[in-house]
Amino acid sequence: MVNLPVKPVVLLGFMGSGKSTLGKQLAALLGWGFIDLDRFIETLENKTIPEIFSQDGEEAFRKIESMALQKVLNYNCQVIAIGGGAPCQPENLNLIKEKSQSVYLKISEAQLATRLAYSNTPRPLLNGKSESETQIFIRDLLAARELFYNQADIIIESDVITADMIASRL
Repeated sequence: MVNLPVKPVVLLGFMGSGKSTLGKQLAALLGWGFIDLDRFIETLENKTIPEIFSQDGEEAFRKIESMALQKVLNYNCQVIAIGGGAPCQPENLNLIKEKSQSVYLKISEAQLATRLAYSNTPRPLLNGKSESETQIFIRDLLAARELFYNQADIIIESDVITADMIASRL
């Protein structure tokens, strides 16, 4: 870890992959700051993510998300956890590639389904879906997003990822 990057480390992956939890742990391990992009957006907008989705729609949320991402990528020595859809916008992915070191937390579909079933975090894209609908949704959306996720600088594939695992790969 002698050659740690100064530019931010961006954690990306599907909802429930542990970006926020591992981001906090990694930041503490590195002695860096931590930014959860969704919390950053909620502070900027003075609304929760579910409120933005329900009141303004997903398209408006994605525009806000892109602006927020541009801001936080200017901060060095930060670990940034971004939303699962953020790197799927070409302009966001280009910014991430240019201004950060990115890490894809690749978790199996089955583990994601389990984690999301027991999560207390509101997930607007899962609202109103049954367990079987959620499993199908995860499979289909993950398949569409992996094209973007797989462009990360580092891919860590495991259902049990730790901050130490990420730090050792930086």
